[in-house]
Amino acid sequence: MVFLSLVVLVLVAGKVVVSRVSRERRSRRETELRRRLAPREQLVLRGDEPSAELAAVLDAAGGGDWRAVAEYLAEADSDGERDANRRWMRMEPLSTAAAKDDHWLRLWREEEPRNAAAALLQTDALVQLAWEIRTSRYASEVTMEQARGFHQVLREADQAAREAVELAPSEDPNPWVAQIAIAMGLGWSREDFRALWAEVTARDPHHLRAHEGALQYWCAKWHGSHELMHAFVDAALADAPAGSLLTTLRVRAYYEQNTRDKAGAAAYRTPEFTAAVDALVADLAQADPAHPQLQAARGWAAWSLVMNARVVAAFELFQAMGREVAGPWRNYDDPQTAFDRMREITVQAIARAKV
Repeated sequence: MVFLSLVVLVLVAGKVVVSRVSRERRSRRETELRRRLAPREQLVLRGDEPSAELAAVLDAAGGGDWRAVAEYLAEADSDGERDANRRWMRMEPLSTAAAKDDHWLRLWREEEPRNAAAALLQTDALVQLAWEIRTSRYASEVTMEQARGFHQVLREADQAAREAVELAPSEDPNPWVAQIAIAMGLGWSREDFRALWAEVTARDPHHLRAHEGALQYWCAKWHGSHELMHAFVDAALADAPAGSLLTTLRVRAYYEQNTRDKAGAAAYRTPEFTAAVDALVADLAQADPAHPQLQAARGWAAWSLVMNARVVAAFELFQAMGREVAGPWRNYDDPQTAFDRMREITVQAIARAKV
């Protein structure tokens, strides 16, 4: 009996030792993995730290020097950057700045009233200002005062957009792209929106920023439905060139659908979602390293891979993302914390699998 008790004691002690060793191994592995990621305190939102060139332009604009902005935007064409999506992304941070303080833009418009770039910039700045007034909350949470201000500024943006169309070269899709958010906010009919979309795609059928905006119009929380949203994505991806990153639309559509339906984790383990993630990962591998939306696409892919229970592949993307937070985490109240939490999920899952 004593012998049996000793055997049991030894077995129990052995299990305790093995358990402690496993925990220590896992802890060391987690520490090793965390070292490969940017520290939480260094994380920044994509765009919060502009390039030196853009920072200089923004500083000049803040001092009233609109010519620095005009030259910066003109460089896109002079450098042969005819890609409308890239030109749009080059303009966006300037629109954001003008939405906060537009004194330099008003000076530009007064001195060069027929400048197409200034008219487009004013349009997008008004759109951004309108959405800032409204906030990103659900319609039921928006006050009457916010709603009135939102619609008033969007109507101003609509007028500015018409002028931008008139002044821009006929082949430029961006003055039409600027109207997508206006159409969504002012509740354009589906027929009118399809007419607008025809103008965009006739000039640039693969404009990623335009597609991201149109996806919002067609989702159920605005003026569409799950079916219309997925039909839109089907059409967008039918002839999308490799590396265009239009494949982000599919995972974003599932994000919209599952968020609205309050779907559980199983919704992200379906064959359809898995195929969407596979397509995005393949597209990322073929994308131009200088693509202006590459970091956002990495973010959507990393998030989707975690939701799809593929943490090793997600971890590799988290490493590639470095300090910049982009993708679905921008929809959270505290993006850096949410981003870091999901990185930690991958770290712990990988460490457990290695033990």
